[in-house]
Amino acid sequence: MIKLTLKDGSIKEIESPKSVIDVAKEISEGLARMATCAIVDGKVVDLRYVLDKDCNLEIHTFESSLEGKKAYWHTTSHIMAQAIKRINPNAKLAIGPSIDEGFYYDFDVEKNFTDEDKAKIEAEMKKIIKEDLPIEKFTLPREEAIKFMEEKDEPYKVELIKDLPEGEEISFYKQGEFTDLCAGPHLMSTGKVKAVKLLNSSGAYWRGNEKNKMLQRIYGIAFPKASQVEEHLAKLEEAKERDHRKIGKDLELFMTHKLVGSGLPMYLPKGATIRRILERYIQDKELALGYNHVYTPSLANVALYKTSGHWDHYKEDMFPMMKMGEEEIVLRPMNCPHHMLIYKNKMHSYRELPIKIGELAHDFRYEDSGSVCGLERVRQMCQNDAHLFVRPDQIKEEVGKVLRLIKEVYQEDFGFSASAFSYRLSLRDKNNKEKYIDNDEMWETAESQLREILKELNIDFYEAEGEAAFYGPKIDIQIKTALNHDVTIPTCQLDFALPERFELEYVGEDGEKHRPVVIHRAILGSSDRFISFLLEETKGILPVWLSPVQVQVMPITDKQREYAVKIAEDLRKSEIRVELDDRQEKIGYKIREAQLNKVPYMLILGDKEIENNQVGVRSRTDGDIGAMGMEEFKNKIKKEIESFSK
Repeated sequence: MIKLTLKDGSIKEIESPKSVIDVAKEISEGLARMATCAIVDGKVVDLRYVLDKDCNLEIHTFESSLEGKKAYWHTTSHIMAQAIKRINPNAKLAIGPSIDEGFYYDFDVEKNFTDEDKAKIEAEMKKIIKEDLPIEKFTLPREEAIKFMEEKDEPYKVELIKDLPEGEEISFYKQGEFTDLCAGPHLMSTGKVKAVKLLNSSGAYWRGNEKNKMLQRIYGIAFPKASQVEEHLAKLEEAKERDHRKIGKDLELFMTHKLVGSGLPMYLPKGATIRRILERYIQDKELALGYNHVYTPSLANVALYKTSGHWDHYKEDMFPMMKMGEEEIVLRPMNCPHHMLIYKNKMHSYRELPIKIGELAHDFRYEDSGSVCGLERVRQMCQNDAHLFVRPDQIKEEVGKVLRLIKEVYQEDFGFSASAFSYRLSLRDKNNKEKYIDNDEMWETAESQLREILKELNIDFYEAEGEAAFYGPKIDIQIKTALNHDVTIPTCQLDFALPERFELEYVGEDGEKHRPVVIHRAILGSSDRFISFLLEETKGILPVWLSPVQVQVMPITDKQREYAVKIAEDLRKSEIRVELDDRQEKIGYKIREAQLNKVPYMLILGDKEIENNQVGVRSRTDGDIGAMGMEEFKNKIKKEIESFSK
């Protein structure tokens, strides 16, 4: 008898080995109709997978999990590839995975896909779905698999198989006349897919390497219901409006240029204002909490990173080394090694700890040109970094303070919903230890301490193996963005390794020398990524205290210009950020432009306002507020600024 432990904890017994789909039918015909894949003992498997021993079994549907959706989308990617091969038999297949929101497939074709092409492909896909072709899995030995794909004239598939180990069994999936190299999982037939939509196409280098051939990629989506496709398309339109790159361009916040290089954005005056205010804001918070700020160079000797371990564990993400005389210099990827040396600059007493060293540091990381994205993923970033040097008995209290600061910044000051935040305990991958500093005892201690802290603070969290830094585990605050992306911005990391490698010490109460522990923490993460996140969350409608232009002054005609200049100067002297729009345009046009530029307040000045020594106030949210005296208006806006009002 084989015992299957289901997700709800109940036990299902089967007398002999059965496939997942057959077990699903025994549980419920409805479940079998909706099933897309399963998870057996933590591993995602096909519905054809045979259960032949006791195990934990979870049967997934499109609606139940991301794994369920991905199996559905993966099948749809094969349907798209089959449709393209029917239309263009000379197309060569590359890869076609599911992704978090749909699927794509890369093809080697003679010309770029057009909208007309995509319409034809989509129509052929619907035919294949209607044909309800059974999807069958089979395997071949590695050499036979290579020969099989060579006979089909699929060079990219041959290359993929040749990269697999000798003796490997290679799996394929067949539907009608179409066969593809694939590990699965897949649905039972093409007819299980209901509604499809091809979205966009783009160029993509084979295997993401810009030295390889440029292929053509088509993205698509599929759902069990047509209405879900429409909902998804509406979400995509919303995402376009929230894209920080579009907002940054529309509001003239930042720019990029090929003469400067990929992943190297330049902040325009308004964007620079936002960044300056954010950086002052977080520095002021840190100063109030006892941090001391420093400046350290963006370059360092390679020897520094050999000491820290970055050279062994992080070198591939660093820019190439530069030879300068007898020195080997690199652009730094992070500034923690510099802060270790600042701490070590003199001996410290246990009474001085915790010592909190903060910096807005420019760091440099090599990112492939294909992966850089606006301000979200860049090659030069400004990190809101800090390192807390603490005694072992201070770890819990100081980690708790860091987590409270994160909550204060994100939820209280910026008003982001607590439901969008989750806490991840990022651990090392014990099966891939070469990625990490080699010290099992240190890892066990650090991981258990962070786990204990989260439990004692009653913080719900989940664990993720393989997400730790190379020197230690961390608490990552995962944020679900307005675009439904799961990103890490604030983080808190526990490090026993770097104090050991740099031989850091303090004199304890017993008069002996002891080793401190380092807490690495970032609140805003990098200024760049935080700004990209903020723009997408707010659609560029920033709170008054953070708006690059807080007030736009608009004379109705040239007759009021002198008065408008006086009003603008008055606001500027009161430290209110102001712009004067004295263009010879109609006032309605000026108001519309200010609204598009997300300016919180507009001051409309006509003859009546001059006569009464007032200003006509218009709000971006409330429309026309009416006339006010200047002191009344200044008091109003200052109150909003000081209270972080949105």
